[in-house]
Amino acid sequence: MDVKDKVIIVTGGASGIGKALAELFIAEEAAFVAIADMNADGAASVAAALGGRAAAYALDVSDGAAVQAVVDDVRTKAGPVDLYVSNAGILFTDAPDFTCISQSDAQWQKIWEVNVFAHILAARAVLPDMIKRGAGGFIITASAAGLLSQIGDTSYSTTKHAAVGLAESMAISHGDDGIYVAALCPQAVESNMTIGAEGSSAALDGIMPADELARRTLAAMRAGQFMIRPHEQVEEYFKAKAENYDRWVGGMRKLRRGLMAKNGRPM
Repeated sequence: MDVKDKVIIVTGGASGIGKALAELFIAEEAAFVAIADMNADGAASVAAALGGRAAAYALDVSDGAAVQAVVDDVRTKAGPVDLYVSNAGILFTDAPDFTCISQSDAQWQKIWEVNVFAHILAARAVLPDMIKRGAGGFIITASAAGLLSQIGDTSYSTTKHAAVGLAESMAISHGDDGIYVAALCPQAVESNMTIGAEGSSAALDGIMPADELARRTLAAMRAGQFMIRPHEQVEEYFKAKAENYDRWVGGMRKLRRGLMAKNGRPM
């Protein structure tokens, strides 16, 4: 999957990973990039900086009608959507008591809607046309938390695991339709979500600059990779988890104890 001459939608495009991907796509001669985000001003600022081949959209990704409206408008302005990067996501920690049941029903519902069901709504909006044309791409930003778990963020880890499962099902079901599907699973990347998280478990291997993440992601796309792990360590961690799940859980418990002793919270 390459981006030259492609029509692309990037959600969560006002900052962080989404912004960096949009910038790189434009630099690599995408035909059109839609910057979609709840932060309308931020999306407009990014689109303005990228010039005439970009446009901003205020979008709540959990609103199916709004997602369809953006897809329809992009199709009218620029042509069929070639690549949908379903990148928007949210996080709730396990504060204040850091048990796995601390988050409210409303928090669980909201994070499910944004981190999982939004991908389904997006797929409903773009997959039928991609299947008809026998070409297209769909990328889900799922996080290394969807492979390894993120200590202190139960609902985030749970929904990101679900996002990986959804991406896998899409790849299996629609690869033969000519559609490229990928799960993007980074550790900590420079973004609004990682501000103040330098001491968290997600940042133990450092926080990757967003532009570096974008370059590694595009290289993986061009190689046709389903599982995109920009941080090399994640592959080794995932192998260790698969080889001995019990030992992995024990190691994560040890890491949690250490974080609690150091920070007074498991993150």
